[in-house]
Amino acid sequence: MVHLKSKSWLDHNGKELPDWQQDAFHKFGHMIADDERMYPCIPGRQGYLTDSLRFGFAADPRSDQAIDETAQLLHQYGECSRDTGRYASLVIFFETPEDMTANFTVEDYEQVFWSVLSRVSAKDPVPWPAHIPQDPSHHAWEFCYSGHPYFAFCGTPAHQVRRSRWTPYFLITFQPRWVFEEINDSTVFGRNMKSLIRQKLVEYDGVPAHPSLKWYGQTDNLEWEQYFLRDDESVAPKCPFASMAMKKK
Repeated sequence: MVHLKSKSWLDHNGKELPDWQQDAFHKFGHMIADDERMYPCIPGRQGYLTDSLRFGFAADPRSDQAIDETAQLLHQYGECSRDTGRYASLVIFFETPEDMTANFTVEDYEQVFWSVLSRVSAKDPVPWPAHIPQDPSHHAWEFCYSGHPYFAFCGTPAHQVRRSRWTPYFLITFQPRWVFEEINDSTVFGRNMKSLIRQKLVEYDGVPAHPSLKWYGQTDNLEWEQYFLRDDESVAPKCPFASMAMKKK
C-alpha cells in the first residue's frame, strides 16, 4: 500500500525512503524552488513552498504495480485535495530504470504516459462524471478519476528543448480542476496569471510557448494536447486515450 506524503513529512522523514525516492524529491525541490532560475509554473511553485502539494512514489511506469499504486494515490488524493491548500496538486514520481533514461525518446515517454492514464482509468470503480465529456476531442474533456477531474502534466528525462518539461525521473502531476476556479480567462486575476506564466515559460525554455497551450473550456482548446508536450510543436494525430474513454461507464 502506498500513501500520500507532504513536503513537510518528506523534509523530516525522507531518509526512511529508498534512495531513488529521496533523490527524486530532492531534485524536484531544487528545480521548483530555485530562486535564480525561477520555475515558470507559479501555482506549482507556490504549492511547493506552502506545503500544499502532495507526493507519491510508484514503480516502473510500464509495470502493473505502478498502475495499482497510481490508482491508490489518486483515490487517496481525491478524498483530501481540498484540505491541502489553494495551490493543490498531486505529484507522482515513478521509478525510472536506466534502460528508460538512457534510451527513451520524448515520443517513447509519450506512449508510456498515455498508457499509464488509460490503464489507471480502466481501474476506476467510479463512473465517469456526467458533466465531463468522455470524448477527448471535446473542448471540455479532461482526465477524471474517482469522480474528480484533473489537469495532468508529464515531465520526462528526455526533454531537452522545453526544459520546463524536463525532470530527472518520469513524473506525472495531477492538478484538481477546482484549483482553476479563479485562474481562468473570466477573471482579471486569471488573465494576469496566464500572461505572467507564459512570459516566464518563454524565458525558462528559451523557445516560444507550445501552440496547444490554451484555456480549458475554449472551443478551440484540447486539454489532452497540453498534458504531454513534445520538444517541438507537433502533436499526436489523435488522442491516445480516446479508445479507452469510449469504454467508460
